Amino acid sequence: MSNIDDGVKVEGVYGGVENNIDTTTQNNAASNLPVTRSFWSNMKAFWLQKVDLTQKVDWNREIKVELTPYQQKVENEVNDFLHQEVTWEKFRAFLTQPVTLK
Repeated sequence: MSNIDDGVKVEGVYGGVENNIDTTTQNNAASNLPVTRSFWSNMKAFWLQKVDLTQKVDWNREIKVELTPYQQKVENEVNDFLHQEVTWEKFRAFLTQPVTLK
């Protein structure tokens, strides 16, 4: 017959504490849970990843980005705005255009 004082001694707990689940079961249970990762979790995982500095990195490698049609439309509008030709005549016409207040 076991005594109430048998078992693992933990300070502040009467009778002791016993963990019947081994660590491999705990790790498997934690890894099988469904996880929805947020943007910041992905960013943190990317920036804090381990980098092997002994390997040569090709910094001139091409990166291919695929955009949806709407994203492509917005990107084209932004590029057109940023690369438009700005002349003094256009700037003066913009400053002297009539303003209507509603």
